[in-house]
Formats: sequence, C-alpha cells, structure tokens
Amino acid sequence: MAAGAAKHWWERDTAPGYVLLAATILSFLLFNAPFGEALHHWLEAPFGTVGFGEGAHALNLHLVINDGLMVIFFLYVGLELKRETVEGPFKNPREAALPMAGAVGGMVAPALIYVAFNAQEPAFLRGWAIPAATDIAFALGVISLLGPRVPPGLRLFLLALAIIDDLGAILVIALFYSSHLTGWALGGAAVTYIAMLLMNRAGIKSLLPFWAMGLVLWGFMLVSGVHATIAGVLTATAIPMRQKGGGSPLITAEHALKPWVQFAIMPIFALANAGVILHGAGLDTLLHPIALGIAAGLVFGKPIGIVLRSYIACAVLKQRAPANFGQMVGMAMLAGIGFTMSLFIGNLAFGVGDLATPVRFGVLGGSLISALVGLAVLAYFCRGVLPTRDQLGRDEDTAEARGVIEDIDAPRRPKP
Repeated sequence: MAAGAAKHWWERDTAPGYVLLAATILSFLLFNAPFGEALHHWLEAPFGTVGFGEGAHALNLHLVINDGLMVIFFLYVGLELKRETVEGPFKNPREAALPMAGAVGGMVAPALIYVAFNAQEPAFLRGWAIPAATDIAFALGVISLLGPRVPPGLRLFLLALAIIDDLGAILVIALFYSSHLTGWALGGAAVTYIAMLLMNRAGIKSLLPFWAMGLVLWGFMLVSGVHATIAGVLTATAIPMRQKGGGSPLITAEHALKPWVQFAIMPIFALANAGVILHGAGLDTLLHPIALGIAAGLVFGKPIGIVLRSYIACAVLKQRAPANFGQMVGMAMLAGIGFTMSLFIGNLAFGVGDLATPVRFGVLGGSLISALVGLAVLAYFCRGVLPTRDQLGRDEDTAEARGVIEDIDAPRRPKP
C-alpha cells in the first residue's frame, strides 16, 4: 500500500474492536430473545465424545469454540509473542523491563482486589485471575480512536504491556486451570512438542508439517487435563523465525491468521460467551461479589497496578515514562478492558452454570467503564498534542504483508 493511501475499513486498528462490539451486542440480543434458552441448550447439547478412557470429553459446540477455535487465537498470540521476543522490542531486556513491570502490576493488583471482595466465600476465589487479563484488540481499537494525537511511545507501551499480559494469562491457565492430569496424554504431548522443535532445528521451513504436528499436539492436550489452548502457544514457539532470502515463516503464518482471528474466531467466541441473560437477574446478581470483584479489579486494579509498578520501574531503571502521568493513567485504564481473555478465564473458572451471569456482568461492565473513562482521560491529557506520522507502523505493515522481518532498529533514511 502506498504511503498515505487510505486503508480499507477492515485494515484499520479500530475494526476488530467494532466487530467484537457488534458480536457482543448481538450475543446479548440473541440470549435474551424468546429463543435464548433454546440457543443456550443448543450450544451445550452433546453430539459425540472426544478422547477415550479417563480423558474422554463430551463434545458440544461450546467445547468446539472454546477448546477448538480458541486454540487458533492462542496460536496467533503465541506467534506475536515469539516475534516480539526474537525480533521486536522485547529482544532488548532493558526495553522490555518497563512494560513487563507494568504488566505484572496490572495482573497482581486486580487479582488482589478480586480476592478482597470474595475472601468470605472460598468457592468464588477460583476466579481470581479473571480481572487480570487485557483484551489487545479492544484496547488498541479504543486508543486508536484518538488517532495520531496519542504519543507513539504510549501506544507501543500499551501493545507491549498487553502482549506480556497475554503471556501471563497463558501461564495462569496452564498452571491454575488444569486438572485431572492424564499421564499418557501429557507424555504424548511432550514427545510431539520435542519433535516439532527438532523439525525447526533440522531446518524444515514449510508450515504444513508444523500445522499437522500442532493438530496432534492439540489432541493430546485436549485429553491431558492441561487446557487445549496451550497447544496453540507451544506450536507457535516451534515455528521457524527465519529462512534463507530474508523470509519469515512465522510472520507469514501470523499475517495469514490475523484476519481469521480478528474477524471470525474472536467474534464467534463473543457470540457464544458474552451474552448476559437478564431473565432472573436482579440487583443481587449485579452486586454479586464475583461481579463486583471483577469490575473493581478491571476499573481500579489495572490502572493502580500498572501506573504504580511502571513508575517504580522508571525510578529503578532510571528511564523516562513513555508519556506524562495523565496519559499513563488513561492508557492504564484502557488496559482494564478485559473482555475476550477475561471471559475465557471466567469460563474455565466457573463454567456455564449459575455463576456465569455475574462473571459476564463483571467483565462487560468493568470493560465498558474502563473503555469510556480511559478514553475520556486520555483524550483530555492528549489535548494540544501535535499529530505524528507513524512511518514505522506503515513499514511494519508492509513487512508483515510480504512475510519478511522488519528491522525496527535499522536507521531510517528520509524519503527523497
């Protein structure tokens, strides 16, 4: 795409957020329609079994979406994590330290707030990680509404923080939301993953063998007791980064998956999981400790944890913050948009039973407040900021489309 050329609507940063928002509204309408209960039963109705023995699972549409399609979402996230670690800003530990500190604070503080609201009911504590997550697509979509007035360093900081946040969420899922481990399946998963790493080491650059082995890895994970989505992340770490001639299989894969993840998988997940059923839900549901803990964690815990830890890290590392204090607070509030990952963890923690409704109230309410207040704060503190031309962003888009590695550290020459 030529410099300065207008993007198609689906290429804009805001597009995935708008599509997710539309899917959420549609989910709300569908689940509260007269046929809403039938729709819920349709999603949960078993139509087969996957696995065998103690690793067998009843197969239904909810499982297909949350344990099947979402594996591709986590594969995409894993590819992005590897690219940023190997070739992006995370390859420099000093540069990665600041967003890493902010991300850790942005996970710990919301979790503590949630625990404070639910300490009297041990069964509710299983949801401690729900408000610790950030939805990259929504957060970046909202911040892009302010256009070039947002300092480029602040947007990059939010992106880095959200990516590290996703890594933290992946580790939390693997460590705390896995149960009834099946030894033979874990062994099969380990052997498959080692084989994938050896394929990378042997110089295999074609993506097809990795996809085939990734499917086998997913099958083992599904019956192992470790959540199947972890197979997507492990597959991503085995994908080769470079090949002769400057090409990158990893970036090619990431570019190919991006539209499917943003415009199909995430909206489908939102359709199946975001609908808040209002029938039978009263003030007691809205004020449920789970709903309050999630909402307070997202709205207050995220900005408190991110800003506090970031400025402590700035003092220790003797670095400057990427923006002024007000802009940092606005950005940190946008990180309180949990949505996709928070709903996903909520589903792992409490399933689709009676507690699913307060989980959805808390996630959607907290995310909405974080988005609106964060956008207002950021808009106020970005007044008078001169718009900047994001040449680096356009160059990275071009490199991604070509499937090659963009050297972000290379000196930039002015165009003639």
